Amino acid sequence: MLTEDSSASEPSFHHDQLTTTGPYAGTLSAFTAGTKLRTRYLPLLSSPSASHRLINFWASDCNRVIETARYFAAGFFGLDWDSPGKAAAKLHIVPETPERGADTLTPGDTCLQYRQDLLTGRDYGLMQLSKYRSTYLPSISARFAAPNPGIRFTDEEIYSMQEMCGFEVLVRGSSAWCNIFTHDEWLSFEYARDVIHYYRTGPGNRYGPAMGWLWLNATAELLGRGPEKSGRLFFSFVHDGDIIPMLAALNLFPEKRHLPVTRRRTDGVWRTSQVVPMNGRILFERLSCGPSPHSLIHTSKGTVGEQRGKHFIRINVNDGIVALPTCDTGPGSSCPLEDFLTLVGRRGQEIGDFREICGLGGDAPAGITFLHQ
Repeated sequence: MLTEDSSASEPSFHHDQLTTTGPYAGTLSAFTAGTKLRTRYLPLLSSPSASHRLINFWASDCNRVIETARYFAAGFFGLDWDSPGKAAAKLHIVPETPERGADTLTPGDTCLQYRQDLLTGRDYGLMQLSKYRSTYLPSISARFAAPNPGIRFTDEEIYSMQEMCGFEVLVRGSSAWCNIFTHDEWLSFEYARDVIHYYRTGPGNRYGPAMGWLWLNATAELLGRGPEKSGRLFFSFVHDGDIIPMLAALNLFPEKRHLPVTRRRTDGVWRTSQVVPMNGRILFERLSCGPSPHSLIHTSKGTVGEQRGKHFIRINVNDGIVALPTCDTGPGSSCPLEDFLTLVGRRGQEIGDFREICGLGGDAPAGITFLHQ
């Protein structure tokens, strides 16, 4: 999480770092997330196949991302997870450097065309955001100026005030900035966040799905091989802007039309606040339906038939199950494993080759190679 602690004596020291104060501190959130997932997945952690070796996990090379991974590990693996003689896991740092090509957790740093395309590349989200902000911020400026003649805030300044509300709440637990905007103005700000992510690295950006397919494909291969060959647990820690491309590749929150920037959309499924809040996470669960006296699986859609001995993929977004739009016939809105693998493969064909789309040479790495136990 990005913040500058205005209450700190040395703000520059805290800028761009994981927050360590307040009830919503990043350190606390990461540790709590690790503890919650340990409770949920303890059988996988303590299984015979996982007990005899260190569990590898990964973080992109940014201090706040690395610290998030370490605090999560303390909650999930235990406080002595990296202590000599007691280590349970090993954290691997993946550089955020251009030469990584497709072998990266941060494809936005390695996709050359994405960085150089001034019209539809990295800055496209900011351009679309600027268009949308002009539909609601001028009226706020006028409202602020009414009791303060001669003072006129710019769109950028007012938008920064709205951002300060969230950042200061994270650091201090409360913020006076939150009280100067109306409920409707906050709804407009929420949609502004939807717009920037949608067009910066999401479905509205031509490079987004290609960048997201790298991690999606590597993960699908692990799920396809199964826990005995691949391992039972994999954790990767990245920026929010690296999670969103994967969602675009998977087409998990499809919109019938691109998000409008001349007005606030009041319906639809793409909501950044629900997908990538602070400490946001996406989980892929491989479910196995073993032998049991019951041959039928009952779901909200009725009985789906014999499922014993079959495998399924279920997607958990911030502790909520989200069904794939075209594949949810398994138990608990899951997708049959073979159908999931087919879907990912088909999306790869539709999206195209990362190196070609990004203008990388044939000698650049073609895919992720480091995800293995």
